[in-house]
Amino acid sequence: MNDNWLSAAHPEQLAPFPAPPATHAPERGFEIGTRLSSNGGLGRAGVIHTAHGLIRTPAFIPVGTKANVKALTPEMVRSLGAQAVLANAYHLYLQPGSDIVDEAGGFAAFMNWAGPTYTDSGGFQVLSLGAGFKKVLSQEFSGAVDPSDPTVNAQAIKASHAVVDDDGVVFSSHIDGSKHRFNPEVSMGIQHQLGSDIMFAFDELTSLLHPRSYQEESLERTHAWAARCLAEHRRLTQARADRPYQQLWGVIQGAQWEDLRRRAARTMADMEVDGARFDGFGIGGALEKENLGTIVAWVCEELGEDRPRHLLGISEPEDLFAGVASGADTFDCVNPSRVARNAAIYTPDGRFNITNARFKRDFSPLVEGCGCYTCTHYTRAYLHHLFKAKEILSASLATIHNEWFTLRLVDGIRDSIEDGCFDEFRADMLGRYQCGRRP
Repeated sequence: MNDNWLSAAHPEQLAPFPAPPATHAPERGFEIGTRLSSNGGLGRAGVIHTAHGLIRTPAFIPVGTKANVKALTPEMVRSLGAQAVLANAYHLYLQPGSDIVDEAGGFAAFMNWAGPTYTDSGGFQVLSLGAGFKKVLSQEFSGAVDPSDPTVNAQAIKASHAVVDDDGVVFSSHIDGSKHRFNPEVSMGIQHQLGSDIMFAFDELTSLLHPRSYQEESLERTHAWAARCLAEHRRLTQARADRPYQQLWGVIQGAQWEDLRRRAARTMADMEVDGARFDGFGIGGALEKENLGTIVAWVCEELGEDRPRHLLGISEPEDLFAGVASGADTFDCVNPSRVARNAAIYTPDGRFNITNARFKRDFSPLVEGCGCYTCTHYTRAYLHHLFKAKEILSASLATIHNEWFTLRLVDGIRDSIEDGCFDEFRADMLGRYQCGRRP
């Protein structure tokens, strides 16, 4: 397989973020370029317009949870090819406070980032971190419980009812235990203060352990919250008319049920409050990994083509290909940086752990031919040493490589759509990656 997508030279100087053309409204809009001919033509390459520049899609958006991609400077993130970054409303609300970020000019100015930005609504973190719901999620992903077990279902419902009501969610700060409430209006207020170009509507997190009856109840609540988000977003946009326009994207829930997913997509696509509609959509909630492409396709078939679609929390290569083929335009995930801090390295042949003893005297780069800063300057033996010595630099160098790998892979996917060879690229890349051959 040709690894040109990974071997592009690391830039010595940062390229400027692409500016919107003068003939187009600079703050919103989506243009489709090339469509895939396979999979019903759902996949596409295009351009998202924001108040702070263009995003060529498909695109991976690195996560800077607290206005920082862990272990990297914003300049490093840009040099890796990132077109935008995503920060978290929950974390920045708790520390340093969204009012402080607002005074700084928004989180992009606060962190010295000149390009487009996303913020999530805080809904996932409120429920997983602040409401003690993480245990339910851990059970879901561990495979240790049967999701059809009525006892397990009842426990998931009980956990939700303890903190969720029709107005919003009550949670405890993971920092100091103080009590807080998030609802659609609070989330919109925080995200407007954070100043992101693209924000998401407040929604309720469910898991595959919640039975269908609760998923239906939750979906109705999420849709009611979405309408409140649109109304508050319109009010705040008018009140802060001196600020750049911030797009609001609705979030599609419905877990693994086709009729719920399709209904949610139609509801969000048609929703209008006082003339305000969603500028794009996020696809979130419980997703069975083996059915990810199918579920995303259900949603995208109902949304129409005029607005962009973001797949929340996805970064594994097979999921990126499945998401793109099924119609997703952008993605975000903490995983490339998270696993890097634990010494896991992405390669075209799968992942390996650099702390393995066999790398102690290996003076080759992490990946032969990779153009990232780490691979062109350092060896496996050196990173092995840094991790074993618990040096902070270990996290930086590993994160540089993993983010480069993920960003360049999605760039390669975009190029393959434009060049008409997506299916071949997908087969070649995943055939090698999933074999898991050790380099």
